[in-house]
Amino acid sequence: MLSIDKLSGFYGAVQVVKDVSFHVAHGEIVGLMGRNGAGKTSLLKTIMGLMPRRQGSIRLCEQELMGLPAHLAPSRGIAYVPQGRRLFGELDVEENLRLGLIAGGNGADTLDQVLALFPVLKERLKQQSGTLSGGEQQMLALARALCVRPKALLLDEPSEGLAPAIVSRILDALALLKGQGLRVLLVEQQVKSALRVADRILLMENGRIQHEAPAQDLAANPLPLERYIGVHR
Repeated sequence: MLSIDKLSGFYGAVQVVKDVSFHVAHGEIVGLMGRNGAGKTSLLKTIMGLMPRRQGSIRLCEQELMGLPAHLAPSRGIAYVPQGRRLFGELDVEENLRLGLIAGGNGADTLDQVLALFPVLKERLKQQSGTLSGGEQQMLALARALCVRPKALLLDEPSEGLAPAIVSRILDALALLKGQGLRVLLVEQQVKSALRVADRILLMENGRIQHEAPAQDLAANPLPLERYIGVHR
């Protein structure tokens, strides 16, 4: 289990993540939603150690990660796909993937398993990643994170700017990974996508988790979505 307990994160002196507690179980996808500025990305960065953490607990499979530097997080089983993908555009597809393998201490067998999820990347291993389409770049960013062989995966807006067909392929991959036991914390602004793939939804406002519900309950009664996001579905 990925367990977050009373976690706080700061930009300088300003607290932007405020005593947040939740968990993501083995083989579960938890969606994190809220308006722009609610603190969703800040929460992911705080978990990863990319923002100062002053109090709280971050435990993955009973191992405390609170004091762990960000560059060591992959070796402890947690991977992060940031908004905007953050690929090394001058490197080819294979080189980007090998960076993930190095971070996780993994080899060719892991690479083969990841490429089986995204066959299009296998056809483009020697192509410079900066020349890929937006959808292919998102697949590469996700594939690079999976090369770590993470126990928990943090995803920030993976569907942003992508065609519906590509979004569907990414969601299908997440559903498959969930079936293999991966824990996924998914920040997603597309409500239909979040409700399709997530087991539970956390609704965030002003740096706090204000509401939690099973995705199917929100699909049946979208009033909390209207309150905290401003849309029905």
